[in-house]
Amino acid sequence: MSTRISAPTLVRPAGSRSRHNSRRQQHGAIIVTAALALLLLLGFMGIALDFGRLFIVRTELQTALDSCALAAARELNKQPDAITRAVSAGAAAGNLNGVNLQSANWSGQGQITTADISFRDASYLSTTSATAAVYSQCTHTQSNIGMWLLKALGAFSGNSASFPATGNVGTYAVATRASAQSACPIPVALQAKTPGATKPDYGYTVGDWLTLLAKSNGGSTFGWANLDGSNSASETADELNGHCGSKLGDTLGTPGVQASIVEIWNYRFGIYKNSSGPSVGRPDYTGYIYNTSTWSAGRSAYNGSSGSTPNFLAQRLAFTPCGNNPSQCGQQGGGFSSVATSAQHKTYGADRRIVTVPIVNTSRKVVDFACMLMLEPMKIPVDDVQLEYLGNASATGSPCTTSGLAGGSAGPLVPVLVR
Repeated sequence: MSTRISAPTLVRPAGSRSRHNSRRQQHGAIIVTAALALLLLLGFMGIALDFGRLFIVRTELQTALDSCALAAARELNKQPDAITRAVSAGAAAGNLNGVNLQSANWSGQGQITTADISFRDASYLSTTSATAAVYSQCTHTQSNIGMWLLKALGAFSGNSASFPATGNVGTYAVATRASAQSACPIPVALQAKTPGATKPDYGYTVGDWLTLLAKSNGGSTFGWANLDGSNSASETADELNGHCGSKLGDTLGTPGVQASIVEIWNYRFGIYKNSSGPSVGRPDYTGYIYNTSTWSAGRSAYNGSSGSTPNFLAQRLAFTPCGNNPSQCGQQGGGFSSVATSAQHKTYGADRRIVTVPIVNTSRKVVDFACMLMLEPMKIPVDDVQLEYLGNASATGSPCTTSGLAGGSAGPLVPVLVR
């Protein structure tokens, strides 16, 4: 007879089974809670990241619109073509800025157009009158800015209303012209026409043609003058390409002349050497040349009349080039090889021939600033060249606008942001 011994059966107490199930339930609840917390955390991250991007885009857009408004305001000189120039200058300047994480074409969602630029009069009422416009306003909304995490959360949750895939930002800027405490003149000096002549015109009459003695400054009342007070000819060329900070009381230098000045001067007429072009040396809106052969009146080419030839303002509106080649633009040598076309004057043009000029006393100290029109390009070898006197640069209706520091009481006009 055999005996079989069976293993004892272990019976788990009822309370033990309950605690085990409770722990399993707790683990499941923790997973769910962690998932919800992670989703919430991702939501906050998405808000921070995507709204941070919108803030960056808005800042970039504000910079572009500031540039637009300032460039447009610079052109508001109450002349008949002021609105046309202001719209062109505003759009060109604004669109040079990168927006939407520095996109050059603003991510294909559109840039500043003519419809985004408007004008207001002295009472801040909307106007389309070139003679009444005092303020320029640039307004733009950048649409369809891609959201990153919010888009993913919208797809995950199915709630695209709370978590949109794109966002929009909009802003505006307003600018006008005000007196400056410093200026950005060209490096030439103008003395009073007669001893003792005083402001505003120092003996000159608006429309006068004055000769810049490029060959020599000897005894002339009008000639090259370094704005930094030096006598370096290379400094003259550098300053002709852009110099700001000149102010009343500065003493100007008496430099010689070198050929490099000619090239930089002629950029403004759309005449170039070698690989230079309008994208490198920006021209004015027109390169049309004025002398007694093309303008028999010999004065008031800015907005006067002389036979059937359009004046400077009309040539600007037509973006007229100086000719089809350097020879037609009076260049028989000097290495000039190309000229800007009408389309290039329109695309790259700026206010480049209406310039601010320091007025000095007999000690060559700056006492005021004149506004003048560059009438003709220079030749090599360097010859005399004329400019037209357009009045005191601080006059309310002056066509000159400088790029200096605002805040003066009676200095040249400068564009400033007001909103």
